[in-house]
Amino acid sequence: MIMETASFTGLVKVLFWLIVSYYAIRFLFRLFAPILVEQAVKKVQQTMYERQQQQYSAPRQADPASPERPRETKKVGEYIDYEEID
Repeated sequence: MIMETASFTGLVKVLFWLIVSYYAIRFLFRLFAPILVEQAVKKVQQTMYERQQQQYSAPRQADPASPERPRETKKVGEYIDYEEID
């Protein structure tokens, strides 16, 4: 089994590539984030517009609580008030 020891130059190389990677990812994020956010907003706006069009273009159904329907006036029975006996 071969055991390798850590060297100062290896540590510097790793730190260098970590810093370069961090700044590259940060640069690319700043470059592409506005484009991605704009696309997401457009998609949400489109779905909201389609929902609104479906809502207004769908035929209106009668509301069950509308005054057009006659109210049910059938009496089932007489109300009896019971008194409590001690």
